[in-house]
Amino acid sequence: MKRCRGCGAVLQTEDKNLPGYTPKAENDYCQRCFRLIHYDDLTVSMRTGIDPDLVLEEIRRLDALVLWVVDLFDFEAGMIPGLSRRLDNKDIILVCAKRDILPDTLNHEKIARFVFGRLHEMGIKVKGLVLTSKLQNEGIEEVRNAVRMSYAGRPVVVMGRANSGKSTLLNHLLGEEVLTSSRYPGTTLEFNHMEIDGIDYIDTPGIEIGDSLLMEVKEEDLKTILPARMIKPQVYQVNKDQSFAIGGLARIDLTECDHASCVFYLSDKLSIHRSKLQGADALWEKHYGELFTPVPLHDEFHSTTIRKNMDKMDIVIEGLGWASVSGQISTITVKAPKGVNITFRKAML
Repeated sequence: MKRCRGCGAVLQTEDKNLPGYTPKAENDYCQRCFRLIHYDDLTVSMRTGIDPDLVLEEIRRLDALVLWVVDLFDFEAGMIPGLSRRLDNKDIILVCAKRDILPDTLNHEKIARFVFGRLHEMGIKVKGLVLTSKLQNEGIEEVRNAVRMSYAGRPVVVMGRANSGKSTLLNHLLGEEVLTSSRYPGTTLEFNHMEIDGIDYIDTPGIEIGDSLLMEVKEEDLKTILPARMIKPQVYQVNKDQSFAIGGLARIDLTECDHASCVFYLSDKLSIHRSKLQGADALWEKHYGELFTPVPLHDEFHSTTIRKNMDKMDIVIEGLGWASVSGQISTITVKAPKGVNITFRKAML
């Protein structure tokens, strides 16, 4: 039974609409992986259909060290509530990937304080933390060293939410582009074994990110939504009542602002449209889907309103990015696609 080197699916030549299809039985990669690697062309979507509970249960059964990969830019979407309990308190090394996407004003110490603070709030225990970046393979040797110190002869399971950077991390450890890595959730389809430095590593299917905006848009729009390089903060000084439309994907309304600011941390391909709150609904109705693009798959939105209760706080829309607000603001209302999680947290920056 031959498996695709890129995604772990069993190779087959019968049905081109099913995972693992290849036109030639001797190929090492399925057609889907081949086209993703060479053309960034998604032929079969697998962002849903992989049961996250089954993935976690299979990991729980293994006597293994866990490398848990989380995307720093989309940190909240990477969190898995009750993870320590669900994995029977296994040894976990947290790898925070895509450090290069965050502004360089955010140093490692600040990131570590933020990460450990959020883990403490969620009751998740880890044995160690490593930050990685695509720039000069930053953090890869630290991952190797952390594994050597902790694996104790066990296999190393690499897990995380879909699109967190698991396959990219493993390619760096392998020293070559073997596994298929892409912006599309659901790239890895099966548990995929490989040997690195004499240690058995197991790549796992990405755990479905059901509350993320990434699951609510056309897959071609991911090129616009996911940042490909370091994000540059977009700063707005706000007074009175203000509204910000992020394409046609979300809206943030701020009331009774005085000497306040709103700083957006998003892909530079997304447009932000600022207006007075009075009349913002009419502008949304007029420009939605035309000036305000991209838009979600379904025109169903939900709104969340809170009173600002911290001097400086982040408004996180999972899969999209976040806005940091400070100064005097009475209420914050966030409009996002139905099913997309919104988190209010102490500011990362």
